[in-house]
Amino acid sequence: MKRWISWVVAAALLLALGAGVWRAMAARQAQQAQAASAASAAASAPLQLAADELVTVQRRSLSVGVPVSGSLRAVETAMVKARVGGELQGLTLREGDPVKAGQEVARIDPTEARARLRQAQQQADAAKSQVDINQRQYTNNRALVDQGFISPTALVTSQASLEAAQSTHQAAVAAADVARKALDDTVLKSPINGHVAQRLAQPGERVAVDARIVEVVDLSRLELEALLTPADSLAVRVGQKAQLSIEGVPTEVTASVARISPTAQAGSRAVPVYLRVEQPAGAAPLRQGLFVQGTLDTGKAEVLAVPLDAVRTDKPFPYLQAVAEGRVAYVPVKLGMRTVAERQTLVAIEGAPEGTLVIAGRIGQLREGTALTTASGAGSAQKPKP
Repeated sequence: MKRWISWVVAAALLLALGAGVWRAMAARQAQQAQAASAASAAASAPLQLAADELVTVQRRSLSVGVPVSGSLRAVETAMVKARVGGELQGLTLREGDPVKAGQEVARIDPTEARARLRQAQQQADAAKSQVDINQRQYTNNRALVDQGFISPTALVTSQASLEAAQSTHQAAVAAADVARKALDDTVLKSPINGHVAQRLAQPGERVAVDARIVEVVDLSRLELEALLTPADSLAVRVGQKAQLSIEGVPTEVTASVARISPTAQAGSRAVPVYLRVEQPAGAAPLRQGLFVQGTLDTGKAEVLAVPLDAVRTDKPFPYLQAVAEGRVAYVPVKLGMRTVAERQTLVAIEGAPEGTLVIAGRIGQLREGTALTTASGAGSAQKPKP
């Protein structure tokens, strides 16, 4: 009797467990069916885009520009060098100190130069005395020849001696001038107005001829040397303007083409173009050596353009995600020049007709053929040409 009761209880437990498992499986199948139905509905529902999520291929007048970059440099710079060798004295200027044209920068010990000048001057004085002696002898001999006391040959000899003495005196005077010039060269002066950029020697140092002492730069006129390709240089003309961004300067600086080199560089074939950079009014002055980059405006061009971020580059060819008959269509395009306008970068394109609706770049990539609707009802816009 007890065994029969235990079998009944076990059977009841098995039936209850089976019923629970069946209910769980049924609920799971219902959830899966509901999810599949929702996914199917979502897949069939068109993607809604706001009006500001679409851009239009428009014909625009873009500035044709040539990119330029380089470092600023002063138009006028001077390297003050030692013209004679000796001990450097009187150098008190340091980097950043202002100097004027003709201002004494330093001196070379003039002791030796003064001694040489005195020696040369004394030799010139001695030669002058010899000229005076020969001049008196020639005058006396001429009078004696006129009176017939001596032969004309003696007069010719005295004349030759006088001319030789005069030549010796002139050579001595020239040597004295050279010694005087060497003494003057012991004083080093700045040839231009400006500021000391580098101090390359120290007082008391013995320097050789042509040793560099200080470098002076004039910051009132700065220029940028830009190296352009031969193709870009063809459109550049003197007077064209450029907008430059300079390292450390918050605002753009205007520059203009001052000179164009008539020859290309031998190695790179680049053409140097020199732009005169204007000092910004009311701001800190620009410095030599600052890095500069910008665009040189060479004209205008009427082209079809879109924002650069609307062009997709995740395929071997650039393309646009256009709206064609309410669906996403990939339109291959060829890219052209770029420019910055209206606080965005625009790029010229070829391959999409004017008026084509294009999905903005911030939307990201969409599968080709995805259904679309727009707030402005532009889903049936013009179909782009393949």
